[in-house]
This record gives sequence, structure tokens and C-alpha cells, in this order.
Amino acid sequence: MQREEELPAWRGLLEAGSRTLARAGIGEADLDAWYLLSKAFGIDRAYYYMEQNRPVPEGRLAKGYEVYCSNIEKRAKRIPLQQILGNQDFMGMTFSVNEHVLIPRQDTETLVEAVLREFPDKELSVLDMCTGSGCIAVSLAVLGGYRIVTAADISREALKVAKKNAKRLFLIQRGTVRSESFLVSETPWRYELKTYLADRQTAAKAGSLKALNGQPGGASGIRERRMVLLESNLFRDMDRDACFDVIVANPPYIPTNVIEELEPEVRDYEPRLALDGQEDGLHFYRVLALECSKHLTRGGAVLFEIGYDQAERVRRILRIAGFGRIETIQDSAGLDRVVKARWNR
Repeated sequence: MQREEELPAWRGLLEAGSRTLARAGIGEADLDAWYLLSKAFGIDRAYYYMEQNRPVPEGRLAKGYEVYCSNIEKRAKRIPLQQILGNQDFMGMTFSVNEHVLIPRQDTETLVEAVLREFPDKELSVLDMCTGSGCIAVSLAVLGGYRIVTAADISREALKVAKKNAKRLFLIQRGTVRSESFLVSETPWRYELKTYLADRQTAAKAGSLKALNGQPGGASGIRERRMVLLESNLFRDMDRDACFDVIVANPPYIPTNVIEELEPEVRDYEPRLALDGQEDGLHFYRVLALECSKHLTRGGAVLFEIGYDQAERVRRILRIAGFGRIETIQDSAGLDRVVKARWNR
């Protein structure tokens, strides 16, 4: 048993971790070290500020020290903080992430916000192509309350992450009276989730006790909402007659030769499949422009996230493919981030 004066103080642990990360070239070394300290020891800021100059209790040190040191070492190797923590916040929700999915970024919230703002009708069907972690699809399903949201990706490993997020955030949300999820098929891999949401005020006025007890049949204050997760190489494994009111995508859009210039966290640890837009970064927009037109209802819309310098080229691709009412939406920094277009043929 160590004497108290031999035990490291909280502040010393944090500063040591911060110095290690700073030497590794981590831009926000202090903040990253804090997140890793908090994760390893299960403490919050209030506790830290009260106890920072006191020795770490021996029991806590035994449980958290090796985890903290190991995670500091991982971060020093430029493994993304979000992969170490296992999560990332997006649209006010916390999403699970790992090495198989692109880490959700604030830029992508521009895409989700545009859909929520411009398509308030909850009876719409939405497709999220190249879903990855499912952050876009789940956010639209939960915050938009759309009738059905389909999330497609070529990577089954990515879809496993999306499934985890959908089960935690979509199936268990405010107003849920019953939910279910089940595997539909193995080839192509297809997983479906259903939730029955009650407007408690409406249900109470209608005397819908069945609804509030988890029996949705015939209740006026209840609505069924669905999510479908589908393994598909773009539209290849999708039903030919599948049609959607809105199709969104954050496809790979970084030119191949630019990937090597990215930060190590992105270049070395995020999935190349989710980054590489081939030679000019526009390959997937060309395919999507042609294929989306076959799967949109008349008057349906596409919204694509783009690189900050790709707006004019993506607009041209959509125009050539027959789309109209094409516009560009900027992100919070004023950069071109989303291209939106309508299909009226």
C-alpha cells in the first residue's frame, strides 16, 4: 500500500498526459488529455477542479491508471480521439463509432438541418446512401420523424455500427410505446427497425389506453415509424421499384491523390472506402446523379454533402443528369457544403 504523499495528484496526471500529446503534435493536447482522463477514471470537471491538487485515491488509481496511459499512448500515435472514446456527438445525440466508419463531423449537420428545415412532412420516405455510422439516417429518423428512413452502405461492418446506433437512439426515444427489430435477409443483408410513437396528449384525449400500454393497433394517438438498414453497393442491391421522396448522401469525395496529404488521424485511421472519391473526387456524384433519378418520386429531392470547392462541378453533374432547381447551401463557416436539386421528370 502506497503512502498518500507517494500517489500522483489529479493535476499531475492530466499535465503529464497533455505533455505527451503535445510532443506528438496533437493540436488540442490539453483537451484531449482531459477527455481521456475523464474516460479512464469516470470523473467530471466539477470533481476534477475540487480535487485537482489532491492525490488520486489508490483504489481509483489501480482501476484507471493503466487505461489512461494506454489511451494517451494511442492518441499519441494519432489514433482519433473519437475512436478511443468510442463515440462522437452529432445533432445533439451521441453516436457510437469505430475504425469502420467515418467519424461524424459538424459540417455534416448542415445536410441534416437542411432536410429538417425544407422537408417538414413526416409522411415522407428518405434514403441515406453511404450511411456509415448512420448518423445522418438516425438523426433524420429521430428528429424528422419521417415515415420510413432507409440507410444503405456497401460495408457490413459499417452497418453493424449503424444498427447499434439505431437500436439505441431510434428504438428508444421519447414517446415510444413499443418497438421491434429483426433481420429480414442475409443476402443482401437487410435489417428492419420499427417504433410505435404515441402523442400522449392526443392519445389521452382519445382514451387510447391501449396505445399507452404498448398496443398500437387502432389508437388515434399512435404512429408507426421504420428504419431499414441495407447492405448495397450504391443502388445495386436495392429493389428496382424502390422510390423515395428525398435521397441524401455524404459520399466519398476526396480525390485519391489528396488523401495522403490529410492529417494522420484521417489518412491512417478512418476507412479509405469512406474517403476516396477516385481521381477527381467526383466519381460517386456522377453515379448518384444517374441512379437517384430512377429511385425518386416525381418532385423528389437529392441533397449531397460536398467538398468546399466542388459546388459548381456537382451542380453541373446534376444539371446534365436532368435535375432542376439546383442550389448550394453553406455551412456555419460560410463554405459551400450541400448541393440540393429536384427531380421533376
